Amino acid sequence: MARRLAAVVALVGSLLLAGCGVDLGTDQNGQKVASDKVDKHWLVINYWAEWCGPCRVEIPELNHLSEQLKDQKVSVFGVNFDNLQGEELKTASNALGIKFTVLAQDPAAQYDLPPSEALPVTYIIDDKGKMREQLLGEQTAAGVMAKLKALRGEG
Repeated sequence: MARRLAAVVALVGSLLLAGCGVDLGTDQNGQKVASDKVDKHWLVINYWAEWCGPCRVEIPELNHLSEQLKDQKVSVFGVNFDNLQGEELKTASNALGIKFTVLAQDPAAQYDLPPSEALPVTYIIDDKGKMREQLLGEQTAAGVMAKLKALRGEG
């Protein structure tokens, strides 16, 4: 009887966990980016590079946006266009003053993001994991916030 109960508990537990999201790998500091920062959150994913002038101008705006959104179910992430990893990614992120989370692994396949030949590019992903908007070129915190509000039906 106890064995059967344990099997049922294990089955129910695994079914409950099956609904949980997938971690997004690690960030620029080698820390795990847990699914609780992503599940049922809207995501703002920005692709940047050190050599991209408009990216450098845009980073402080995205830092401000990330700070504005920290108590909402919206997360701002960066992705290095040149696929820098480890210490190189950390150094580049620090050099540009990035304060939001930079993903070491590109989430493009996970969210079915279209490739972009230009930088910067920012994608808005809804709380169900569907890409809702591709924003080409330099963005402002106010502009992305307005787009988020419109997509979320808040204004």
